[in-house]
Amino acid sequence: MEAALARTERDAEATLRTATALVRELKRAHGAARIGQVRDLRKSLAAAGEAAEALAGGTRSLADGFDFDEQAYLSSGDYVKELLAEAEARGLSIVEEDDRLLCYPSLLRVLPGEAAIEVDKVRDRRLRPSVLVTTLARAQERGARFKAEPFLDSLRSAYELLVSSTDTRPDAVVRLVDIWSVLTLLPGQRGQYSKQEFARDLYLLDQSAVTRTARSPRTLRWAASTGTKGSGTLITVARNGQQQRYWGVSFTADEVAGEQP
Repeated sequence: MEAALARTERDAEATLRTATALVRELKRAHGAARIGQVRDLRKSLAAAGEAAEALAGGTRSLADGFDFDEQAYLSSGDYVKELLAEAEARGLSIVEEDDRLLCYPSLLRVLPGEAAIEVDKVRDRRLRPSVLVTTLARAQERGARFKAEPFLDSLRSAYELLVSSTDTRPDAVVRLVDIWSVLTLLPGQRGQYSKQEFARDLYLLDQSAVTRTARSPRTLRWAASTGTKGSGTLITVARNGQQQRYWGVSFTADEVAGEQP
């Protein structure tokens, strides 16, 4: 796609130069007619006619030359391969995870039927790989806008619901994938808030170092165990491009949190 678009860009630039020449001659003809310079008028009209023919031919060639089937290319997986190669050449890490592409702090999804790509739930039709990689790199430089405390409160509420419904101890470790299931119980919610988005938010919370809020004295503890290698593991991409894995959490009360193991 990058090569096809670059070629068309060059051809369009050449056609634009022809269009500029046509406009220039028409302006000269207009000026000559206004003051009665007949000789110059005929000369400009002849030049304008030649430029118009060249422009018509160049425009037809331009349209015929771009026969790229973008939907087939996007559906085949070749677009993702080209995008990953472009990102690697630019030193930007993008990781495939199910139907999403992870590039901290952005999540992407290719939409072949719409000839678009979804970046953090915003659909964008700018598909040229070099342009998209530049956009993602700028987003990475800006960093994520993330409100840690409201997210932590939601996480804790879902955790407490699971603990109470399973009759386990108040500070038991709960799988994060089960917490995500609670957070997306309402119809249509799973499509609106994917596991990949949840994992990205977990990483942002982890990086914020926020482990408790004013709404509750209970403290968040991350649980990493052999579960990180099995089912229920949530994967995202860290700022440095490395995969980050999350499996479970617990919330402990002050007196429990302060005890030594």
